[in-house]
Amino acid sequence: MRLIRLLVLVLAALVAATPALAQTYPPFSGFVVDAANVLDPATKADLTAKLDALQRDTHRQLIVATIPDMQGYTLEDYGVGLIRAWGVGLKDVNNGIILFIAPNEQPGHRGPRIEVGYGLEPIVTDALAGQIIDEKMMPLLKAGQVPQAMTAGADALIEQLRATPDEAKARTDAAIAAFDKRKRSSSSSGSGDFPIGLVIWALIIGFVILSSLRNGRRGQRYRRGGAPVILWGPGLSDWGSNGSSWGGGSGWSSGGGSSWSDSGGSSWGGGFSGGGGGGGGGGGASGGW
Repeated sequence: MRLIRLLVLVLAALVAATPALAQTYPPFSGFVVDAANVLDPATKADLTAKLDALQRDTHRQLIVATIPDMQGYTLEDYGVGLIRAWGVGLKDVNNGIILFIAPNEQPGHRGPRIEVGYGLEPIVTDALAGQIIDEKMMPLLKAGQVPQAMTAGADALIEQLRATPDEAKARTDAAIAAFDKRKRSSSSSGSGDFPIGLVIWALIIGFVILSSLRNGRRGQRYRRGGAPVILWGPGLSDWGSNGSSWGGGSGWSSGGGSSWSDSGGSSWGGGFSGGGGGGGGGGGASGGW
């Protein structure tokens, strides 16, 4: 008993002595947070004016950021923590979005990431966010045009956030249709490949059946059925999006009871005044720059 108590005390002391690995974020200093210092003054000024006008006119908050170090976190995990730490969007409405990159990370893990607040997930769906990244941003990022890419992504998001409900829904529907078409095209183009995985599984199953039949002929009893066999090989897996991954639980629809309008009664006007206490849960999309 004494030994157990001693071990518990030692373990508690070790835990207390271990420094907490708290996730840290750059200071939330404006509509454009260029913590990685990759945006020129003209780009930052242009973006700030556009984002300020968006907030004044729609009461929705869009933030553009560059992150110097994600501290080992994935784009998705960092994005969720960032939007909550900064409180982007209004509290209880959660109508904020962060568009960010992490240019110092390894290639393929630098973003972009569009992190969408809960209240805007019906308007900027995962599919639409992925389309914006793939079509508007990735070509420019691959060409080394970082400021232009961030501007293009922000412009596309601003256009959607300023759209009428019918216009916004039409864009989200079109993005879903484009994704479905691309998925079908990828599946059909891959159908001509030789299914090595299926052949291997067929050989294994055939061997098991032949062995069972031989045992049956020898008078040995064997049990029919057994555990189900799950086939997994080329042609059977789900195809992803072209260059971007979609996270969060926003799905493809607007969700039960979600409204396209979130500005009613808000007094949030122009001028940067920090976050309004909003948050998000992982809706949006990530790129592989």
